[in-house]
Amino acid sequence: MIIARSPLRITLGGGGTDLPSYYREHEGFLLAAAIDKYVYVNVMRPFTPGIYLKYSQLEHVEQIADVKHPIIREALHMLDFKTPQVEITTLADIPAGTGLGSSGSFTTALLKALYAHRRRHLHQEELAELACHIEIDRLGEPIGKQDQYAAAIGGVTCFTFHKDDRVTAMPLNLSMDTFFDLEDNLLLFFTGYSRSAGSILKDQNVRSLDNDDDMLKNLNYVKELGYQSMQALEQCDTAAFGALMHEHWLHKKQRSSGMSNPRIDDWYELAMANGAVGGKLVGAGGGGFLMFMAKDRNKLRHAMTKAGLEEVRFRFDFEGTKIVLSS
Repeated sequence: MIIARSPLRITLGGGGTDLPSYYREHEGFLLAAAIDKYVYVNVMRPFTPGIYLKYSQLEHVEQIADVKHPIIREALHMLDFKTPQVEITTLADIPAGTGLGSSGSFTTALLKALYAHRRRHLHQEELAELACHIEIDRLGEPIGKQDQYAAAIGGVTCFTFHKDDRVTAMPLNLSMDTFFDLEDNLLLFFTGYSRSAGSILKDQNVRSLDNDDDMLKNLNYVKELGYQSMQALEQCDTAAFGALMHEHWLHKKQRSSGMSNPRIDDWYELAMANGAVGGKLVGAGGGGFLMFMAKDRNKLRHAMTKAGLEEVRFRFDFEGTKIVLSS
């Protein structure tokens, strides 16, 4: 039995510039942090032949081609399971479609477990790139690379997405006081809306490929905000970082009419009037989690809880995707 664990992530700045449609022409940059909320994948060999899958659905098939779950199907194809006899079970601390990169976390955990099952080791960057290959190249999803890399590597990291598809990952140079400040005052609240990132990112992808001037100006500016966020955090200025989050949210909403809705806007204004210095929806938008940098976290918690939003408290994860059990 092999159990792999992969962290979810939050984006701290520059989100959206990790899509190939943008970075292959303009180079991307963003900050992301892995958090201690996880996706788990259990891989074992059952007593009888076949493929047994347990996720939000149950599957029992004999051939890889008959697997309905697209990521599992492609991973099994990629590892060339000749005569499948495998059972895969998945669990997650937080449901999919909430903006925390669960698909990338699942793919990295799945690959880590399957390769360990085959007694093969993957380095962090190799794992991330294989996960990107499955989701972007094999399945054609209009997504970026940050989720897979943030999950595989862990930590609070600066990612540069080069025009030739290389990814450079560098730990953010933070003081311990700033780490603790972020963990104490970055607050996550679930909006109650789950959504697929595909439709929003597909529009961004198409407009970037078409060299849409407004979209490219927006992403260029958001990338600059990512650099400014890095500088603010490395200079221990979390108040400036919060203000940059607010600026990022204003520009993020301009990318798509589906990025927000009146209720989310109301919650955001409520937070800004009750202890937040800045915030945004985490992920592609449209739902999921609102994240705020707080100057008065108790006041903010009280206001958002009273409005009916549930807080999810977290710490940063510095281990990335790992095997937690091998027997």
